[in-house]
Amino acid sequence: MHLNVGNLPENRLALTNKVYLSASTLQKLFPTKSNSKGLPPLVYVDSHAYAACAHKGISDNIIALNGLHRRYCQLALNASVEVKPFEAPKTLASIEFSVDLLAKKVTRGGAIDIDTDRLKNGVLLEYEGQVFETGRVFAMDFEGVRLEMNIKDCQLVDLGNGKSDNSNNKAIGQLLSPTVITFSKAKGTNLVSMSGESISGGGVANNLFLGDFDFEKLGIGGLTSEFNQIFRRAFASRVWPSHIMKQMGITHVRGMLLFGPPGCGKTLIARQIGKVLNAREPKIVNGPEILDKYVGASEGKIRELFADAEKEQKEAGESSMLHIIIMDEMDAICKARGSVKDGTGVTDSVVNQLLSKIDGVDSLNNILLIGMTNRKDMIDDALLRPGRLELHVEIGLPDEPGRIQILNIHTKSMRATNRLNQEVVDKLPLIAQRTKNFTGAEIEGLIKDAASFALTRCLDINDLTKPPDVKKLLLQYADIDRALSEIQPKFGAKNQELKALVRNGIVNYGDNFDSLVTTLQRLVAQVRSSSRTPLLSLLLHGQSSSGKTALAANLAMESTFPFIRVISADEMIGYSEHTKCQTIHRIFLDSYKSPLSLILLDDIERIIDYVPIGPRFSNTVLQTILVLLKKIPPDEGRRLMIIGTTSVPHLLEDLGIVQSFSVSQEVPLLSSKEEIVEVLQSIAKIDPTEAEEIAYAILPKSIGIKQLLMVAEMAKESSSDSAAVDATTFLECLHIAGF
Repeated sequence: MHLNVGNLPENRLALTNKVYLSASTLQKLFPTKSNSKGLPPLVYVDSHAYAACAHKGISDNIIALNGLHRRYCQLALNASVEVKPFEAPKTLASIEFSVDLLAKKVTRGGAIDIDTDRLKNGVLLEYEGQVFETGRVFAMDFEGVRLEMNIKDCQLVDLGNGKSDNSNNKAIGQLLSPTVITFSKAKGTNLVSMSGESISGGGVANNLFLGDFDFEKLGIGGLTSEFNQIFRRAFASRVWPSHIMKQMGITHVRGMLLFGPPGCGKTLIARQIGKVLNAREPKIVNGPEILDKYVGASEGKIRELFADAEKEQKEAGESSMLHIIIMDEMDAICKARGSVKDGTGVTDSVVNQLLSKIDGVDSLNNILLIGMTNRKDMIDDALLRPGRLELHVEIGLPDEPGRIQILNIHTKSMRATNRLNQEVVDKLPLIAQRTKNFTGAEIEGLIKDAASFALTRCLDINDLTKPPDVKKLLLQYADIDRALSEIQPKFGAKNQELKALVRNGIVNYGDNFDSLVTTLQRLVAQVRSSSRTPLLSLLLHGQSSSGKTALAANLAMESTFPFIRVISADEMIGYSEHTKCQTIHRIFLDSYKSPLSLILLDDIERIIDYVPIGPRFSNTVLQTILVLLKKIPPDEGRRLMIIGTTSVPHLLEDLGIVQSFSVSQEVPLLSSKEEIVEVLQSIAKIDPTEAEEIAYAILPKSIGIKQLLMVAEMAKESSSDSAAVDATTFLECLHIAGF
């Protein structure tokens, strides 16, 4: 039949999503009951299906539709429309509603929170048995709030094969209790917020990762524990549905700080994380690029970094994709406020702007700020608190298994193309042992340097016009062995510096020496193996020329500790007190990054500028040394041994230095005939008879081994026969040397 379009007789009927007819008209359309389940009859209005209901206030020639229905069907009032029964519709397998407030006004109390689980029950209660199609809009009263419901998507069940029918987006289906109902916020609205399992995509885990989140496959090795910490703190919460996080009462981690020595992979981690996440294209910026000469421009650049995330969160809410901001060299713009005296205050303003964006009044939940720095101590404390850059991950030196991973990564293509000798593959664990305290970048540099030897070997240097012998190009273990002699790790042992201090060798001159060396070796072994000795300090004292420095340097080399540094006065000539303290402190901080470290404080009295007259010493440097001698390495499993040498222990005792060392050992002078003879024969190659005569001439005095060797060399140069030194010449030289 044909009926005229009319208005609803009551406003409340607009919320039922039904069309209304007179009782007689409905009886003519449905002379018998269409179903036995109590579901409403369905009618076709033009080409759209609706649930129908009788109302006494409607004439027989009228069909009443609300304004949303008329707008969707493009029907004007009093228009004539064909109406007929709608029989046997297909069942909806799933339906997704886009939800907004019917009245588009900004609420004073902020967005209205809607529990989608209760909303789902309300939809089933009010609209079960009705038919829906994609694109239709209707109004609903939910707990006193009038909502505009837009059917965003619906899928039908094909009863023939039990599969969903998605071929026709305009297909009409009936909403029944088995239908899966989900909700999402209307695009662009900020009037509603949602919680519950029925949020679109909220009932399943979010597909946060695009692929395999395996660091070794990403070209990053030696950071398994760090990766586990990053995943647990920064990404685990984002994998779970948002309503679960609301039930837990927690928010996502919005920022993390990667810190540690240069070359350990901080920047590489940040870039690779951005590639494997199902997120917006990462914004990568270097700290110094933020600074601008114009007033307010630096703060504007910070706001621009967060603009896209703010816009998407307003439009999509919890469905917003993750926005990643990677900020390298963060210490350049985020220094502690008040520490920069530039007169402009731009650094403080940048920090304030960044704080407000990360965790301000209108904080964002769809951002992840990854900051990187070598100087965590310089960054403002307010940025490091929970809620901002709350995850702090130290990207330190790789351990031995980590170095094997890195070596495998940088030789992967060589293995795949048969450019790697099998000996290298077999000896990768040995190479990892020999690269203690190498950073990832230094290991990469080692492989590059070794490859340069292989490349050069296949070239004719005398005739570069000849093509290289490609078939013979093969990286061999000998190439890596040669590269290890060239590439020195920043946090490694400075062997050349130590060898210079033991240039004349070490002489075992008797029982006193044996006893002293045994004690020193026992102390080194204690630091290496004892978990209860994270810090041990040893003071070697004795008169000048007794060989304290050479003995300490030899002990350091024999310890094979991966990190060894020498702090001596000659390296700090001309330094101010402040610069000296910074230099000493920096060496100690570097030592804390290595599992085993040894620091040699040579001639402590010279380091603190001690003199017997005038300004006696530098108290600032003295206090720095006293503090650092007692500071235990902060990280679990890190051990440090400190060896100090001095020729004036009685004076340093008054300053409190001697008492600050754990152990004190005296390095004695040569005081017996046997000791002097042994040194002269072993090092100076003097005839035994002449050596005994020299020893009798020296005794009963004692002499330092260093002075004895110097006089022996002087006597060799003064003797007519350099191969043999007589006692007379030696004693003359000894007198010249002031003994």
